[in-house]
Amino acid sequence: MKKLLLTAAFGSALFLVACGGNEKEDSSATPQAEGEKIVMQSCASCHGGQLQGMRNTPSLNDVGARLSEEEILNVILNGTSNGMPPGLIKGEEAEKAAAWLAEQK
Repeated sequence: MKKLLLTAAFGSALFLVACGGNEKEDSSATPQAEGEKIVMQSCASCHGGQLQGMRNTPSLNDVGARLSEEEILNVILNGTSNGMPPGLIKGEEAEKAAAWLAEQK
């Protein structure tokens, strides 16, 4: 009986460790993956789920072919006169988003 309980406890502990939180997975994400995640969370509501552009917002699918990474970062931080609000993404997250968007050609 003790062996059965010990086996069940060990098995449960092993299962919990294997299925535990994603802290390590999140902290080891590549900058590209982080940039994409930031963009999808912050930009998709206006630019579309596939970043295809909606209503009066431009497509971001090929923004890297039109703007440099620095220009994209400037738009993210400062907005534009035709509707893009400033500061939706800030700091390091803005830099990661701009880097990922610059790759979209």
